[in-house]
Amino acid sequence: MSDNHSRIVEVLFQGLPFTVVATLGGIALTIVLSLIAGLAMLSRSRVVRGISRTYVEIFRGTSEVVQLFWLFYALPILLGFQLVPLFAGVLVLGLNHGAYGAEIVRGAVQSVPKAQVEGAVALNFSPAQRMRRVVLPQALVEMVPPFNNLFIQLLKGSALLSFIQVQEITQRGQSLVPNFGPDLAFIYGVELVMYLVLALVITLVMRLLERLTARRVGRTPMKVGTTA
Repeated sequence: MSDNHSRIVEVLFQGLPFTVVATLGGIALTIVLSLIAGLAMLSRSRVVRGISRTYVEIFRGTSEVVQLFWLFYALPILLGFQLVPLFAGVLVLGLNHGAYGAEIVRGAVQSVPKAQVEGAVALNFSPAQRMRRVVLPQALVEMVPPFNNLFIQLLKGSALLSFIQVQEITQRGQSLVPNFGPDLAFIYGVELVMYLVLALVITLVMRLLERLTARRVGRTPMKVGTTA
């Protein structure tokens, strides 16, 4: 590896911690918002359902880039203080993907067979007990695969934080372009590999979680390549 290539790899790896922190922070916020909004959309209260649906439609129906710019550039004008770039990025990643995750949660909860819920009612479980002991454990099995895709999308969306000068992988790569123009293919090639490895890590963790949740409710995870 030439000196130029060594320097490129070194600079790109300096952005790795920012990408990882933004991704993990976004995932954590996505999980919380997905559960809250997803369950709220199933509430008996029309007001609660309306608030949740409004949040979901706003963040699913508007550009993630515009959300980022609005939160980082416009909101400080209204509030009088500037958000830390990385915090603003995590907030947008969580809010945006939490809206998509809410639909995953709603659909998974509704997929639980009614007989299971009726059985819990017959056992005199309270609504909270039914949700905690019967519905959510089974719904979680259905949530994990789509959440795997959602988290990978969130990882790739973390590249948008370069627009607000967060020193993550993409921004570090762009900083190299003026001085290492002839090595452009190598710069972007290394970036592709770094994002790919991170995506594979997320997939591995989610596959393990899928197996654990399936075993907890007595299901056998389907192996790749098998058919029902």
